[in-house]
Amino acid sequence: MRGNDERPDALFSYVSPEQRVPQNHPLRPIRRLANEALAELSPRFAELYASTGRPSIAPEKLLRALLLQLLYSVRSERMLMEQLDYNLLFRWFVGLSMDDAVWNPTTFTKNRDRLLEGDIAQAFFAAVVGAMRRKKLLSDEHFSVDGTLLEAWASAKSFRPKAGGGKPPTDDDPGNPSVDFKGEKRSNQTHRSTTDPDALLAKKAKGKEAKLSYAAHVVVENRHGIIVETELTPAHGRSEEDAALLMVERLPGRRRITLGGDKGYDDRKLIAELRRMRVTPHVARNLKRSGGSALDERTTRHAGYAVSQRKRKRVEEVFGWLKTVALLRKLRHRGREKVGWMFTFAAAAYNLLRFRTLLAAEAAA
Repeated sequence: MRGNDERPDALFSYVSPEQRVPQNHPLRPIRRLANEALAELSPRFAELYASTGRPSIAPEKLLRALLLQLLYSVRSERMLMEQLDYNLLFRWFVGLSMDDAVWNPTTFTKNRDRLLEGDIAQAFFAAVVGAMRRKKLLSDEHFSVDGTLLEAWASAKSFRPKAGGGKPPTDDDPGNPSVDFKGEKRSNQTHRSTTDPDALLAKKAKGKEAKLSYAAHVVVENRHGIIVETELTPAHGRSEEDAALLMVERLPGRRRITLGGDKGYDDRKLIAELRRMRVTPHVARNLKRSGGSALDERTTRHAGYAVSQRKRKRVEEVFGWLKTVALLRKLRHRGREKVGWMFTFAAAAYNLLRFRTLLAAEAAA
């Protein structure tokens, strides 16, 4: 018999979002692991908020919403709030009931910015890494380092002379004026973006287009490719070398470790400093560099060097996910502090995905 196409609107629903989400849904273990990390941050949340006044968005709900934005490639807070309004899965993950009102996008953004003051992204990232370390999923001996450029939310038109002046627009469009840069020499020493002053003009390789960018760096452990350290720096010439030293210095433990990397890290000053820090450099040799490679067969002849060179390529998987799924290829935030916050939080989201996968594999073994 043909069914009725009419839609009866029930006055009440007796099925909660918790019942509607399948027990084997991949978000369930991620929510559980995220909640365990958020529970560790509860004392820090208490320090950020006043004990009296009107209640704001619970920081736990706010961070779970930001996780959804990264995991599901939601490109704006406005679209995220729209999804929260009608998506039962999103409501369940954040912790909203069927009848809870959705936040205004502007209110959500202002509450998110409050968490920058407490460096909550770094604390959340550390809590996730700590949980993985307690599960013995991390290597404490072998690591890899790499960096990439993240395009800033600023156009080439905003790159203006620091002293003022520059070529005037060629039309009278106040919203998007046309500017002819032909024949004008522009550099980070003489120019600065009026939209995002922290962004610098940079390019990853010769022959590539230079864009206003930030330099993002990670250290991953070689066993499972888990991110253990992050750093966001201005995109200058020695950003990779400087960031590598900063991140390695923060690694826990006092035992000798190895550090893999590409040819960009084959630098004599960097290699010498790493050895002083009891780090064995397993970077790729750059034989075309002036003076030759900083490494010789005393390092490269060992079997462990070949293993590190094979394992270091896993860091590209990290950047691939961060740029495509987490939408960090073209940033949506301005300022080094805020961009660094979002980059570290996105790294924590990536680790949660790996954590879920590794626990599932361990349970199935």
